[in-house]
Amino acid sequence: MHYFLAGGGGLLSFNTGFAIWVLISTVVFLIAMQKYLVPPIMKALDERENRIKDSLESAEKAIAKAEQISKDNEKALKKAEVQAQKIRKEAIEDAELLRSERIENSRKEADKIIQNARAAIEQEKKNAMVELRKEVSSLAIEAASIIIEAELDEKKNKKLVESFINDLNKKN
Repeated sequence: MHYFLAGGGGLLSFNTGFAIWVLISTVVFLIAMQKYLVPPIMKALDERENRIKDSLESAEKAIAKAEQISKDNEKALKKAEVQAQKIRKEAIEDAELLRSERIENSRKEADKIIQNARAAIEQEKKNAMVELRKEVSSLAIEAASIIIEAELDEKKNKKLVESFINDLNKKN
């Protein structure tokens, strides 16, 4: 302990000349730092701070723009979905209308074909009846002429058979 307390350069000894030189060199160093080193460092820090601020502002603008684009895209998507549903609904309605029209046209055509067929059948039936009457009257005249042989002439026989056939038609 004695070594520390003695004036021979111990840790706790104080040298005034050395302290003044340390003080002067420290002040010169601080002045030099303040004049030559601190301004460029502060300028670089300010520039970096400004770049960071600009970058943050740009990022915020980009985020805001991206959010706006996203909102616009959502609106466009919803609008497109509504339009697609509308088009789908119209297509279904058009298809149903077309189907109904085709069914109705088919029914009308089928009814027309049935009516034409019935008319043709009725006409053929009338033609067959006319032919049948002619045949029956011819056969009846021949049979009557064979049976009666000369008593009646052909005109009278024909009138007789036709009145007979008309009587049959009235009964039926």
